[in-house]
Amino acid sequence: MVCQKEPLVQKVCDLYEQISSLESLKPSKDVDMLFTQLVLTCIPPNPIDVNKLCKKIQEMRSKLIRLCGEAEGHLESHFSAILGSYENPLDHLNVFPYYSNYLKLSHLEFNILKQHCTNVPSKVAFVGSGPLPLSSIVLACNHLTATSFHNYDVDPSANSKALQLVTSHPDLSSRMFFHTTDIMDVTSELQEFDVVFLAALVGMDKEEKVKVIDHLAKQMAPGAILMLRSAHGARAFLYPVIDPCDLRGFEVLSVFHPSDEVINSVVIARKYSMPINSIDQQQTGLGSMIVLPNKCCEILAFNPLSHVTMVEELAVEEQHS
Repeated sequence: MVCQKEPLVQKVCDLYEQISSLESLKPSKDVDMLFTQLVLTCIPPNPIDVNKLCKKIQEMRSKLIRLCGEAEGHLESHFSAILGSYENPLDHLNVFPYYSNYLKLSHLEFNILKQHCTNVPSKVAFVGSGPLPLSSIVLACNHLTATSFHNYDVDPSANSKALQLVTSHPDLSSRMFFHTTDIMDVTSELQEFDVVFLAALVGMDKEEKVKVIDHLAKQMAPGAILMLRSAHGARAFLYPVIDPCDLRGFEVLSVFHPSDEVINSVVIARKYSMPINSIDQQQTGLGSMIVLPNKCCEILAFNPLSHVTMVEELAVEEQHS
């Protein structure tokens, strides 16, 4: 059982106490400093298994993940409002300090999609797109230039800010759509998407996220691609961990665990052609069905100062073994 005597755990606990005592998690000098320290603490590779943490530390970790999500939302909302004040917001995306990370990420994720999609996707969904949906914007502008993008978020103010960014754009205004709804309430509509992206903070703990994954497995079209983000080692103090065996109804194609400054692991999966019930009847343990290709992956170009925007601020570069 791993508990507070572990130096790493002690440091994270100390930072949690300081973060949780802040009056606000909106961008400020103190918020920036504390979250930067937290990320730098969790970045170095560490063999810690968060599943073996004592109950007290497990509870702290769950609360910390939620604080990270709240801070990220404030940061994205802040910069979305700034961008929305311009006549042509998409001409000023570099105002966001981590825009270059999104450019690199979208290019690399596009290359990964090409390896697993036989056709260019005609419709893509982003679940948990937030007020600053840079991944879908960059992919739509630079890579999937004929694809429609459907962005789902439960927060109407987030969608309102996001919509403001593309309304004046002659192309994206006709290809970028925003839906204010809980993805758990979206059913047959999910059949229409070739690719579904699931943001790291949709489902703030493992149980919530698994429920979303199970829902997607029931509703997505057979053969459709699911891309989601997880965490590994000490980085699991920042994000929920999803294991391959949690993706019931999906064939896991690749799992990428970064070893540098990038926080998120990336999981790419394809929905099975058979219904989940049929798979369950044929297998006693779904985890045994998952065969990962013999590939390694390196994730690069993450700015550790981007503490609260790590959901998408990665760059994934796949190397054939």
